[in-house]
Amino acid sequence: MLEVTGAALHRGDRELWSGLDLTVAPGEFIAVLGPSGSGKTTLLRSILGLQPLSAGAITVAGEPVRRGNPRIGYIPQQRAIAPDTSMRARDLVALGVQGSRFGLPIPHRGDRAKVDRLLESVGASHYADRRVGLLSGGEQQRLRVGQALADEPSLLLCDEPLSALDLANQVAVTDIIDRQRRERGAAVLFVTHDINPILSRVDRILYIAGGRFLLGTPDEVLQTRVLTDLYGTPVFVLRAGDRLVVVGVPDAEPHHLHDDDHGHGGAA
Repeated sequence: MLEVTGAALHRGDRELWSGLDLTVAPGEFIAVLGPSGSGKTTLLRSILGLQPLSAGAITVAGEPVRRGNPRIGYIPQQRAIAPDTSMRARDLVALGVQGSRFGLPIPHRGDRAKVDRLLESVGASHYADRRVGLLSGGEQQRLRVGQALADEPSLLLCDEPLSALDLANQVAVTDIIDRQRRERGAAVLFVTHDINPILSRVDRILYIAGGRFLLGTPDEVLQTRVLTDLYGTPVFVLRAGDRLVVVGVPDAEPHHLHDDDHGHGGAA
């Protein structure tokens, strides 16, 4: 479904990563981890056709990347919508149905029924006619997932879609994404700073740090020895109950760290 071959990307004189090879099969769930500034979101932008590679190639379902590819659904981070926004919940989902994510809206017969089906699929039918600015962060994020699923995509790109959500909404949004890949065979590339909410769904992890990367199963990648080698500095993977905590990871943005109150480590 997705093939990344010999990919390299530079930001100014800094190399984010190079020599990246990644093949994602239909129905596969891959988590993308790494410190802030390592190029995780930039990788998604390249797959969306918004950021050209410095070297290498990317294909989606055998075709070169391009903007507005209906085979790709994109779920962004949760960001609050202004309370005075007049748009209703169903209007936000309709943006995906009518194609206005990538251009002017083009209404078609049956759009309303399709919007209703999408609202139901993400558990948002009961607030379909409420103004989006008055909804909670979790309710708004369900709508963004519904919008991303409008074209029944074969590949879902998720850019920290659980950030700023409470645990219940993290579980709910993850369940919706996971159902899409199980029932429709959609491949999932899921960027996150905290692996714990999705760990049980993940097939493989792509861990990017310091211009280098690792690719493997969670058991292969999330080890003290492996991450210490990747970072070139002591990093410890600890288990606290059913959660994994990575301590000692250098990160350009300490406020993104999840499980270390003292700012010395980041959750992965």
